[in-house]
Amino acid sequence: MEWMRYYIERRRGVAAYQQIVEQTKRAVRAGALKPGDRLPTAREVAETCAVNPNTTLKAYRELDRDGVVELRQGVGTFIAAAAADRSHAPAAESPLYAELAEWTGRALAAGLMEEDVRDLVELALQERQQTAAGTARSSTDERNGGRG
Repeated sequence: MEWMRYYIERRRGVAAYQQIVEQTKRAVRAGALKPGDRLPTAREVAETCAVNPNTTLKAYRELDRDGVVELRQGVGTFIAAAAADRSHAPAAESPLYAELAEWTGRALAAGLMEEDVRDLVELALQERQQTAAGTARSSTDERNGGRG
């Protein structure tokens, strides 16, 4: 990979360092970043995203703790080999990706903003999690004779 470019959305309500963490993990899952790929320096991210270099360093330290990157003193930050091991097939290779990309295109063509599209996807995921949690609780209640 030639360059990882981060986009910080200030209105999103998520800390800049957390957005860097999310975007890096997403790029690894999608197969856009592979083991050995070098991430931009804290200074490069600061210049392109208008964030403090310490913000990027905080994100990189969290990614290091999670085993996603390796911090090499004086050399740079690289995607760890272990990151690929934990990832199954890249999400972009899923047959569902084409459907999602098509739906996203239709949503944008219909006048939705990118932020609206993200919100819809996140809402659907949250509803799915709540449904799954409710199903798990119901199963537990049934096993306990209705005593939650």
